[in-house]
Amino acid sequence: MSVFIIMIAASICISGGFLIAFLWSVKNGQFDDDYTPSVRMLFDDKPAHEKSNTTTPSINQTNP
Repeated sequence: MSVFIIMIAASICISGGFLIAFLWSVKNGQFDDDYTPSVRMLFDDKPAHEKSNTTTPSINQTNP
């Protein structure tokens, strides 16, 4: 039974270490994305008629 207590304590210590490492890396800007905003202007935007979900009837369409 004491093995379970040792394993639980070890897993809590390891997960706490990962949490501290994650919080440290976020604080130091490790996950900041400096590249994407600079190249975002190179990608084409979708045309206005593809952005909206409504369809407008064209002049050549005939109504039944």
